[in-house]
Order: sequence, then C-alpha cells, then structure tokens
Amino acid sequence: MDWNHYRFRSLWPLPVPLTTVYEALREVEEYPRWWPQVRAVERLDDSVAVLTIRSFLPYDLTFTAREARRDPEAGVLEISMTGDIEGWARWTITADGAGTLARYDQVVDVHKPLLRRLALLGRPFFRLNHRLMMSSGRRGLLGHLQAV
Repeated sequence: MDWNHYRFRSLWPLPVPLTTVYEALREVEEYPRWWPQVRAVERLDDSVAVLTIRSFLPYDLTFTAREARRDPEAGVLEISMTGDIEGWARWTITADGAGTLARYDQVVDVHKPLLRRLALLGRPFFRLNHRLMMSSGRRGLLGHLQAV
C-alpha cells in the first residue's frame, strides 16, 4: 500500500438551487471568503490558480490547480493539481429533490516532505483532517449562499 496516496469522497446536500451551487463552486477565488481552511487563492489566469489550504493540523499545503473540465450541463468542475499534493479533484453537482447534491471526489499523492515522513502513523489524522475541512466547507458554503 502507498501510504501517501489518498482517495476522498464527500457529499454535500444543500437546500439551494443547482445553478447557484455550481456558480459558487466555479468561483474558486471566492473560496477564502466562505471556506476558512482555504487560506489563499492566487489566480494566474482564467484556468489556473495557486491555492494554499490549512485545516486543523498545523501544516499548509500549496498546489497549482489547473482546470481540466468545466461542464455546466453535466454539473462538473474538475481540476488537476501539482505541488504539495498531486492528482485531481472533481465536483459533480446534481439535483437532489428541491435542493442540490454536491459530490466531491479527490485522488491525490502527497509530496510535502513532512507529511511523507509521517505517512504511516499520521494517515488516520490526515484523513480526519480532510473530513473536518470538508465539513467546515459545507457549512461555510451554505452560510455564504443563504446570505447572498
């Protein structure tokens, strides 16, 4: 098993229209306004940004996100990532009753040296850290969308 390889899936049920959720998730430069763990987004051009994230454990991850797919009809936003983490992430936005289901899938390899050294013992904490970050992101997005 590669202890530095991760697969994540998060489901965010949101009582908000699909197009509203899609547009909010498309605007990555706005993430720091509603998602506390997204510390910085530096837009390099229309399809590339550098993000720095930090959840509850005391380490930052910085990576370059390149748009791989933007398909409003299918409700898909996908990026490739290079830097402290390398791989891909995808939002798939679908109708869910009167609201929306935002599904987040991510497959990454960790390249940050400290995290690689701590991979075996730290893995359960890294997974929990990710889960807490995603939970906070859902709450933040919901609050942001309800305030708009």
